[in-house]
Amino acid sequence: MRDRCERCETTALPADGPARICSYECTFCVPCTDAMDGVCPNCGGELVPRPRRT
Repeated sequence: MRDRCERCETTALPADGPARICSYECTFCVPCTDAMDGVCPNCGGELVPRPRRT
């Protein structure tokens, strides 16, 4: 599980916080996902909410 957004690289993504992932587990913060219209720039897959972990 990645702990930083792959696009802006400044937003921390804690295990229990919101993040978006694709089927290849590319990981982005919500503002970057919105800016990319919910499409992963790496694989073209749909970005969906990442399950929260404790």
